Amino acid sequence: MPQLVSFNTAELPAAQRIARWEDHNRDALIGLRCRMISEVPFEGSELNLQLDRMHLARVRGTSHVVERPAEVIRSSPADAIAVYLTVFGEAFFYHDDGVLTLRPGQALICDADRPFMRGFSRGLEELAIKVPRATFRELTGLDELAAPLVRDFAQGDVAARTFARLIDRALRPGSDEPVDERTALHLLAGMTGRTAADPGTVHLANARAFIEDHLTDPGLSASRVAAGIGISERHLSRAFAATGTSLPQFVLVRRLERARGLLVGRPRTTIAEVAARCGFGSAAYFSQAFRAHFGVRAADVRRSAV
Repeated sequence: MPQLVSFNTAELPAAQRIARWEDHNRDALIGLRCRMISEVPFEGSELNLQLDRMHLARVRGTSHVVERPAEVIRSSPADAIAVYLTVFGEAFFYHDDGVLTLRPGQALICDADRPFMRGFSRGLEELAIKVPRATFRELTGLDELAAPLVRDFAQGDVAARTFARLIDRALRPGSDEPVDERTALHLLAGMTGRTAADPGTVHLANARAFIEDHLTDPGLSASRVAAGIGISERHLSRAFAATGTSLPQFVLVRRLERARGLLVGRPRTTIAEVAARCGFGSAAYFSQAFRAHFGVRAADVRRSAV
């Protein structure tokens, strides 16, 4: 399983931080020229994860400006598409045709080998993704992006929201969940407006993300999930059937798994409270389903955790 690699300027002499930050990003992600906005010493940290077909990074930093002018592109070509998911702090993006302002919850997709400038006047936290051009071409049929694209992953764009969740989860220290790279790439294709090569994979990922967001709602149903991600119930049913399960079965298992986590992590919570917090309308049904699934009573799990 790929491992996270950490880089931090905190222990470096202030005079060396910018140069070392540029060196790290050139080697680990995309070559950039960095400039400070004020005289305050730069502070930056980065978690990098190299996968088979894409590179991921969680980037944090104080206020600064980065540039990728023509001379940097010539000396350090990326031959890639870059995606930036803004988590904290507004960012501006200057490119050939104008300027964009990105707020938290927005994703920027751009060609890494077209000149640009990005600025972070109040610092930043973002998720950065580099996808090789050959992979992007295979996914979308596009050789390049003539203009940057902006997608809203906080609310509007379902594929972008699911994509952001996958990337965020992959870049959390201590996470032992394998990265679903194939699904992430198909979601990215959807974010560009191209039809995914495997729409069932995208539908399933979007549905699972929607379910996680609404798992505590006892009224969660197939019709609500389908409406929430913009597909028909038939397509939704097919997506789950391809994995050997159904949506109701998936929802039940996820609720039971969350309930077990609560029983272990918060053993003073009553069985009825756990049932309600996990979307069960009945404590009796929850107890019955828990024992059938795990082979042990919920009360016994709770008692052993005290």
